[in-house]
Amino acid sequence: MSELLGHARLVADFAVSNGALEFPTPNRQPVRHMGALLADSVLQAGLNYRSVVRPRVERIYALYPSAHTTSGILKLIDTIGTSEFLMWGHNVKIARFERLLNFLHSKDIDTTAVLRSYLLNDEFCDDLLNVNGVGPKTVDYLSCLVGLDSVAVDRHVKLFVKNAGVEASDYDTVKIIFSYAADLLNIPRRAFDAWVWEFISQRSSASEQFSLFHRSGATALVG
Repeated sequence: MSELLGHARLVADFAVSNGALEFPTPNRQPVRHMGALLADSVLQAGLNYRSVVRPRVERIYALYPSAHTTSGILKLIDTIGTSEFLMWGHNVKIARFERLLNFLHSKDIDTTAVLRSYLLNDEFCDDLLNVNGVGPKTVDYLSCLVGLDSVAVDRHVKLFVKNAGVEASDYDTVKIIFSYAADLLNIPRRAFDAWVWEFISQRSSASEQFSLFHRSGATALVG
């Protein structure tokens, strides 16, 4: 435990040196549209969020208000198909979306508010992990989207932790360290997650190749 807390302090100090306390942390509002939530959670893995995922999620908000419930999505895709709904042609993500959608329907989870209450239950989360294509990151990502104070460990979080001087690759270990760092900063975990995502994204968009390094107690950005 003491080692994890020590690593968390390194991450927290690294965040402070990069301005984490100088600006308001992002205010992530809970998602209340089930279709947008499921599309976001399925599409986000391995894709550029700004250019690929976000436009599709916003399109679902704009075009399919009836898909704010699980039952509404099922009725809609029965008419237009999942590919048209997601504006996506690759079978892997289409199948994953349908499996997740059918799983929630089988549990009578029709709204994001109900899903939020279920995600507080460890037994439900274990069942969710049994859905083909759903891993710990997806469960945590769903938790973040519905407003629970969680952290979805993605490449942004891993990169930030690494460049804080912490060598950790195991999902659960990185999640604990990052969560403790947020607690040390007195920042909600999901807000800290959002801040790191913005921090890394802004710098990576300025240059396709960049590195963060910690040298002599100071932080530098090389691009």
